[in-house]
Amino acid sequence: MRLQKIQSTRTNNFKDEQMLEKIMGVWQASQPQIAQQQGAVYGVYHEYDNDYKGDYSLTIAVESQQDDSDALEISESAAYQVFPVDAADEQGVIKAWKNIWKLEEEGSLHRAYTLDYEKYDTDGAKSIYIALKS
Repeated sequence: MRLQKIQSTRTNNFKDEQMLEKIMGVWQASQPQIAQQQGAVYGVYHEYDNDYKGDYSLTIAVESQQDDSDALEISESAAYQVFPVDAADEQGVIKAWKNIWKLEEEGSLHRAYTLDYEKYDTDGAKSIYIALKS
């Protein structure tokens, strides 16, 4: 699947005091382009320095049929574990990420740290896709 980049930022969940502002900022800056889209919207996590405690890039993106050399490519052959998000819970995405980190700390989730993403479907459903080590 090919994703067209809208906005990006680089941050760290644990060491960047502006992390929340950066994440909210890219989502807000993306709203005009998101509003014009018919399909799902993606929050793509990539360019990891190491694990979830390190720096990473977050890119807001939408599905694209164009042959854009700057597009993000989600490999159809990559293995992902899907974590549904409680869309009715305002903190659903944050709670899902905390669960993912907990599973990783416990050793029951083996992340590849290649490209992970949150998918926001047009029907309101939300899911987090975590790339797995092969």
